[in-house]
Amino acid sequence: MNRLLLSAQLVERGPMRYTPAGLPALDLGLRHESELTEDGVPRRVSMQLRAVAIGEVTRRLSAMALGESAVFAGFLAAARNGRGLLMHITQVERNGPAPMPINSDSDSDSVSSFKEISHGPTPR
Repeated sequence: MNRLLLSAQLVERGPMRYTPAGLPALDLGLRHESELTEDGVPRRVSMQLRAVAIGEVTRRLSAMALGESAVFAGFLAAARNGRGLLMHITQVERNGPAPMPINSDSDSDSVSSFKEISHGPTPR
């Protein structure tokens, strides 16, 4: 299974473009910061991730302010140029109407409020 849920801030958004099939597409940058426990030891995690959204989900992402936090759902794939990974966003659940400052150190643990949308049977 290749499924990713990530609580993150939207920190970059390229201009709307269109695929050869005519679907809207957005190139995005996400930033995640949290403190997790790994083998009983607290660990601070901070990362930036490149992402792309294609189709209907681009409308919701276009309406988001830079710096706004949300839970992004999707999958990972190799980047087109073969360098690194790219998250393909298929769903987004906004945390609230107020954008957070891009340089904030706060963390949002809203994964439990994410509403799963079924796209057919789950492989077992």
